[in-house]
Amino acid sequence: MSDTQKAIIEGNTSLGIEFGSTRIKAVLIDSKGNILAVGGFNWENHFSEGVWTYPLTEVWQGVQAAFKDLTENVQQQYGQSLQKIAHIGVSAMMHGYLAFNKQNELLVPFRTWRNNFTAQASHELTQLFNYNIPQRWSIAHLYQAILNQEEHLPEVDFITTLAGYVHWQLTGEKVLGVGDASGMFPIDLASQTYNASMLSQFDEFIENKGFEWSIEQILPKVLVAGENAGTLTEQGALLLDPTGNLQAGALLCPPEGDAGTGMVATNSISEKTGNISAGTSAFAMIVLQKELSKVYEELDMVTTPTGKLVAMAHSNNCSSDINAWVGLFKEMLSTLNLPCDTDTLYQTLFLKALEGDADCGNLLSYGFYSGEHIVGLSEGCPTFMHPANANFNLANFMRVHLYTAFAAMKIGMDILMQQEKVEITQILGHGGIFKTENVAQKFLASALNVPIATMQTASEGGAWGIALLANYLNEYKKGISLDDYLNHQIFNSTSVSVSEPDAEISAGYEAFMQRYKKGIKVVQEAVLAFKE
Repeated sequence: MSDTQKAIIEGNTSLGIEFGSTRIKAVLIDSKGNILAVGGFNWENHFSEGVWTYPLTEVWQGVQAAFKDLTENVQQQYGQSLQKIAHIGVSAMMHGYLAFNKQNELLVPFRTWRNNFTAQASHELTQLFNYNIPQRWSIAHLYQAILNQEEHLPEVDFITTLAGYVHWQLTGEKVLGVGDASGMFPIDLASQTYNASMLSQFDEFIENKGFEWSIEQILPKVLVAGENAGTLTEQGALLLDPTGNLQAGALLCPPEGDAGTGMVATNSISEKTGNISAGTSAFAMIVLQKELSKVYEELDMVTTPTGKLVAMAHSNNCSSDINAWVGLFKEMLSTLNLPCDTDTLYQTLFLKALEGDADCGNLLSYGFYSGEHIVGLSEGCPTFMHPANANFNLANFMRVHLYTAFAAMKIGMDILMQQEKVEITQILGHGGIFKTENVAQKFLASALNVPIATMQTASEGGAWGIALLANYLNEYKKGISLDDYLNHQIFNSTSVSVSEPDAEISAGYEAFMQRYKKGIKVVQEAVLAFKE
């Protein structure tokens, strides 16, 4: 019997589950952080009655399918049934609004981070706290509901994020990791929980509404990485595995957002390090040495899973439009009876982009499927433009779509690096867009003028990151810091590929950005023209 088989039988493994925007992934690791097996399930958000949402029934259908896929892969690879697991971690897309009453009933459909209809609440709360409150944050959603005088508000007993909700159902514990909590309400770095003075300010601000609840009462309890966040109950085990094969009793780490787990998966939780997560959205997380000089609406202030201050440059849109175009090309090949697997098609098209002009030949693309706060769009309308004088070919077509995937995020990063002079030694990228070596990362390095590194585990992303946080529960008990755990036990022998900035691409990207900013007004008009 191999050591891996023995670990599976004895339950010496950790499971990470992440609810991404387009995929639910389950990753099983051993005590050294090695990935043993992966399971997954594809899903998509719904735009229903003006709200981006996921029905909670699909949350459980999806995670059960992902876990079933994982167990089948474990059986196939190791000839063992997955019955016992030592540690489990849950991660999901940050922010949004899940509100429940005293009977644990969902009061309104889940409002995800992708919704950009809380501009008034965001502005008023930013003014109240003198602290940037982005539209995605849970407190912005709650206050916008108050401004809208929504009927469900008197019944609110608990609000949380998607990760917090799933964790609650698995364990019965209403808790949240500090990183995810920092996307609900501002965090006090000293106390590692919600900012007490701002909690009081908010309660006073809405006192005349007459609600029986206070804001602190309805928020989940905040925990830092390594703290015990509960145990998998019998009911929770059945939610993951309806067959009853999975045993209860696994310890769970604090549930975290995808931003925090991405930082762990790229070993970017120390000061002057950073990471960029690229998928449906794109966001950069830079660990700061000190507070910024002032409030910027383009930059969120959140934390690492251990509570260190992080500046986050977030864009709602990244790879969705690329995926749509690749899907169209695949359909064309299928129509011509020319079979081509999806991975090969992505790699071929990405490599083709390297042949394009540095400035994309004057092409313009905006992959705004949803609104984009950084450029002032409350709704999205994907737009591609090729002026008559443009150099319109396949290489430039793919290149402009890769450029624009990072363009909105770059606006926030430029503030951080050029105005605040934040020192960054290296940024690690993770997400499927980096799977083709030295293409997207080369463009991104040149856009930011910072080396971009990727690891072999980059495509596994936050699911692996939350599995590591689950595995860290044992090390935390021994007094080992998360930094030391990652540096000395997980990443001590990890191979890293680094893409350096290219001066010609940097100049071309800046030229593209000038056109990009000018063209935003075209997208704004398109949104108005097609508004229902």
